[in-house]
Amino acid sequence: MEKTVIRKVEESDNEALAELIRDTFTEFDAPKAGTVYSDPTTFDLYSLFRRKNSVLWVGEIDGVISGCCGIYPTEGLPEGCAELAKFYLRPTARGKGLGKSLMMKSIASAKEMGYENVYLESLPEFSKAVKMYEHSGFRLLEQPLGNSGHDSCTIWMIRSLNDIC
Repeated sequence: MEKTVIRKVEESDNEALAELIRDTFTEFDAPKAGTVYSDPTTFDLYSLFRRKNSVLWVGEIDGVISGCCGIYPTEGLPEGCAELAKFYLRPTARGKGLGKSLMMKSIASAKEMGYENVYLESLPEFSKAVKMYEHSGFRLLEQPLGNSGHDSCTIWMIRSLNDIC
C-alpha cells in the first residue's frame, strides 16, 4: 500500500517542484510563455510561499514529491480573495485522490486564513482539472481577476468559501 503524506513546502523541494510544473506543461503541450512555466518564481516556490497569508502544500507518495497546491494572495485580487495556485500532479499520482486532498487542504487553509473566496486561472489544455474544479464548487468567470502576470491563461474561476464550516 502506498504511503501518502501532505506537508508544507520546504526549501529542498524547489527543484523537484519546478521540474514537476514544467513537465506538466510539456506533457499537455500547454503554452509556456505568459504562464507559470516561464515565471521565475517557479524555481523558488519555498520563498514565494513564505509570504503572509499563503501556503503551499506538497504531496508525497512513498517519499516522492508527486503534487502540490497552494493558496496565494495574488496582487490585485478583490478584498477577501486569494488564488488557488501551483496545483500540479505527476501522472503517476493522478486518480489516486492526492489531487483532491491537496485542493481541499488548500481551500480549508484559505478559509482558516480568513479568505471568503478562492480564485484560479487555468488553460484549456488542463480540461480534466477544470472539470474537477467545477465539481468542487468553482464557477467560470468571463474575465480574469488580479495581476498574476499569467496572461496566456484563458479560464478563470471562483469559489465562495461561505459554505465551509
